[in-house]
Amino acid sequence: MMKSDNGVYINIFEAAVTNYPVMHLLVDKSEFSLKTAFAPDAVGNIAYMQAPCSTPWRTIIVSKKAENILTSRMILNLNEPSKISDVSWIKGQKYVGIWWELHVNKSSWNYSDINNIKLGEIDWSKVKPNGRHGATTERTKYYIDFASKNGFAGVLVEGWNVGWEDWFGNWKENVFDFVTPYPDFDVKELQRYAATKGVKLIMHHETSASATNYERRLDEAFRFMKDNGYDAVKTGYVGRIIPRGEMHDGQWMVSHYFRVAEKAAQYKIMVNSHESSRPTGQSRTWPNWISAEAARGNEFNGWSRGNPPEHETILPFTRIMGGGMDYTPGIFQTKMDYYTPGSKFQVHTTLVKQLALYVTMYSPLQMAADLPENYERFPDAFQFIKDVAVDWDDTKVLSAEPGDYLIIARKAKGFNEWFIGGITDENEREMEISFDFLPKGTSFTAKFYMDGDGASWDENPMLYKIETKTVTSESKIKVKLARSGGVAISIK
Repeated sequence: MMKSDNGVYINIFEAAVTNYPVMHLLVDKSEFSLKTAFAPDAVGNIAYMQAPCSTPWRTIIVSKKAENILTSRMILNLNEPSKISDVSWIKGQKYVGIWWELHVNKSSWNYSDINNIKLGEIDWSKVKPNGRHGATTERTKYYIDFASKNGFAGVLVEGWNVGWEDWFGNWKENVFDFVTPYPDFDVKELQRYAATKGVKLIMHHETSASATNYERRLDEAFRFMKDNGYDAVKTGYVGRIIPRGEMHDGQWMVSHYFRVAEKAAQYKIMVNSHESSRPTGQSRTWPNWISAEAARGNEFNGWSRGNPPEHETILPFTRIMGGGMDYTPGIFQTKMDYYTPGSKFQVHTTLVKQLALYVTMYSPLQMAADLPENYERFPDAFQFIKDVAVDWDDTKVLSAEPGDYLIIARKAKGFNEWFIGGITDENEREMEISFDFLPKGTSFTAKFYMDGDGASWDENPMLYKIETKTVTSESKIKVKLARSGGVAISIK
């Protein structure tokens, strides 16, 4: 994403990358040039092609307005039409889950502390638990209850299956079989319990980067999901790809992600891929590939220096140009010393900016990523997450400057309701929001979630205020955004 000296915005991307590596661009500042680069395979080759074949589209979107870059549908439409005839089972949704508590070290993925595990050779009923395992039947029921109470369709559970003691960095092929739960995770009981609450569990398949092992077990894994009431899976590919050391963005892995999506479609399973290559509009062809991570998400804030305040103002112009991103927003407890005294890690946004991300970071799949306990501390702010839609009839980009700020309004699909999200970088701003996108002659009730006076991402990130106003298409209202702050508005 670039801007010329005379104010022209230029976006370089690509579309319909299937049997090919995704494109990277190398910047040569001395020559003022961009050069393409592709992840090679394990022996140094870029791609293997057999005629007849085609390479991906390269896209260049040019406009004098940054807002027009975000409203372009060229990348999506350069992909082939849907290969799934009946898409009625593919549904956008919000979800919660046993996930963030693992990243903040409140609980663990692994059931025990043994190592050197050989898959299928351990009697787990005789293994001593470490007492910190998160994915227990009891804890999962707690999340199911919370989801049911607050209108969330799904509950993700990570760490439910055996193998987490020996999965990371060990360069082992057979770590997970995707069908064997730990002793404290009762699959059948949770299927029954979730059904009584009107909630669906979301499966987690971490491959430990052993993509070949995953492909061998896909049919068995997906049958297990359908037999136990799961309609969606979150896949993961942490580590160097086994067995040859392929790269996540190389041809073989790009093709692998498509093979998973196609196989999942046969079982009517939706896919949310993490650690995959970035999407290039393939949700048009495989709409069950409902979302992906494929960039630095919110999790990096929990255990690293984190994402800078401008990060979320850039992603819509780069990563999200190719499709929905499971960024996992909604972190209310932004400072990690709440969990680990003395920790310097934190989310580099205000609480209100986390609300606004549900509108600015497009995805048909959105997670309320924080712990239920933290949402219960801020029920009035949590109301926005409960209300906000995930599927849209219309989108209006009201104001945008890549790397600086962004304000987007979206109309909820099938409802006369609008939601606005506005975010800024490390600079505080006063922004004017025009409501001229609303139908003329009609009054609406707008609830404003705003940074409180004195709020900032580093000093007072959880300071906010809520005001209700009447707005029409003639309304123009100024709002103040704190440093790395935001504004979120629900309009009914």
